[in-house]
Amino acid sequence: MPMLQLYNSLTKGKEAFQPADGHTARVYSCGPTVYDFAHIGNLRTFVFNDILCRYLRFKGFEVRQVMNLTDVDDKTIAGAQAEGISLSEYTQKYTQYFFEDIDTLNIQPAWKYPKATEHIPQMQQMVQKLIDNGHAYVADGSVYYDISSFADYGKLSGIRPEELSGSAEFSRLEGDQYEREEAGDFVLWKAAKPNEPAWDSPWGPGRPGWHIECSAMSTAYLGPTLDIHTGAVDLIFPHHENEIAQSEGATGQQFCRFWVHGEHLIVEGQKMSKSLGNFFTLRDLVEQGYSPPAIRHQLLTAHYRQQLNFTMEGLQQSERTVERLNTFIQRLPRLPLPEGTSEQAGEIVARAHQDFEAAMDDDLNVPGAMGVVFELIKQVNMMIDAGQLHTEDCEIIFEFLTEADSVLGIMTQQLAAAQVEPILDEEIEALIAKRQAAREHGEYEQADEIRDQLTAQGIILEDTPTGTLWRRG
Repeated sequence: MPMLQLYNSLTKGKEAFQPADGHTARVYSCGPTVYDFAHIGNLRTFVFNDILCRYLRFKGFEVRQVMNLTDVDDKTIAGAQAEGISLSEYTQKYTQYFFEDIDTLNIQPAWKYPKATEHIPQMQQMVQKLIDNGHAYVADGSVYYDISSFADYGKLSGIRPEELSGSAEFSRLEGDQYEREEAGDFVLWKAAKPNEPAWDSPWGPGRPGWHIECSAMSTAYLGPTLDIHTGAVDLIFPHHENEIAQSEGATGQQFCRFWVHGEHLIVEGQKMSKSLGNFFTLRDLVEQGYSPPAIRHQLLTAHYRQQLNFTMEGLQQSERTVERLNTFIQRLPRLPLPEGTSEQAGEIVARAHQDFEAAMDDDLNVPGAMGVVFELIKQVNMMIDAGQLHTEDCEIIFEFLTEADSVLGIMTQQLAAAQVEPILDEEIEALIAKRQAAREHGEYEQADEIRDQLTAQGIILEDTPTGTLWRRG
């Protein structure tokens, strides 16, 4: 089988990927800080994570993906205080919103979603190990990582503390996030502050710093060495650089073999900002009438290492693209075709399989892989127009589309609906009559279920003053 090539941010080049044990890919993905709705920039990263894990499964690997939920940090504490509710109540609300969003975007669940607040003992154990190994020290009830003790600090980001104005000799950094120009001894355990949540520790009451959370939880579930660590490019420094220092300082082993980072998106050519009015959540776009498959498609229209310019025009184009896919999928099983198979269709599908995998093997080139799907549709439509397609050809075409969508995730509902035996006209009329009777008796839940059943079969209903009209979508 051809090898998947991934760009490794650590080595600054593409490398052939295989799990260390040859079978199970251990993947850690930086997850959301659950203090607000995820915006489309966050969601682009989560969709990229999904594509990576889907393709690893496509290649035959078992995937153990862990994605953390940061439910204690500066932002979550400030949010809970502003609303006057407990930290757990505040973060649980946004955790639920996050899971609803990824389900809407057809993102497959990770293996584990550990919460920071449920892993305080593991974090304290790692902090103590760093103290014992001479990488950390206690000061005023807090614990700091001494970056001068780790010779490889900066090997991921290229940022060397001695080259910057704020070196460890002169600064200690308390904040969870700081600027690229800053480097210093960063906090592992923060001494308790008034009106903030705190846990007991050997160094006094306090809470963990943001960076130690990921090191402790990834090690707890995936062991000392990860196969792949993912995240957005803005996490390379300081977060991922600090994770390396913490994890390798504690275990003495390589923390991660492959670092894979996704680029940011901009909106209409500008950085996304609430003040500019170009800040969107998934719910904003759905409320405006855009479909989740089209939003997912739009987030995949640029290679993950390239900046994506997210535009309303582009989103409308994605709607048309998804509609073209849906029309093809709905049309194919309803065509009156001759029995048998054709050599030409077999060749088209075989070439599509090969080209799709070649594109994805090249550092997850999703735009190239989607181009292969549309080239197949173009050639199959030409065969239909020429009267050359046969019944068994449809089976291998659907098999290819199903395999491709196991990676892309934008045709899932339509492909499932296409496998259902087409509903007959008289059955539709009977269901519409049953729905009307349910509505007249106030049984609205049953009426909605019938509408949903018909919608799943591609039947569009329109209620008018003179009755219910229907058509096939």
